Amino acid sequence: MRSEIMFLQGTIIAGEFDSSTNEFSIQKVKDFDTESVLKKNQIDTIYHYLKSHQHEDDGQIITLNDQMPLRLSQIEMNQLILDVEKVLSMYH
Repeated sequence: MRSEIMFLQGTIIAGEFDSSTNEFSIQKVKDFDTESVLKKNQIDTIYHYLKSHQHEDDGQIITLNDQMPLRLSQIEMNQLILDVEKVLSMYH
């Protein structure tokens, strides 16, 4: 299979999807650089978590690189959900 890299520049996250490995590599969260490679089941888990906590007024705190807490407002949570939905549509 020919490798095709697709770049996603979302509102909250940015990264690359590699169709040959069926993996998404997150490279940016908000304005912070990071590097995490996610398989479909990991993105599914993140998506379901975000959807189940979508309406919490206080937003959520996520951790980058297992060490840096990053607060997301409720608006940012909704933007992240839309970004993750775009990523999910890339998987096959």
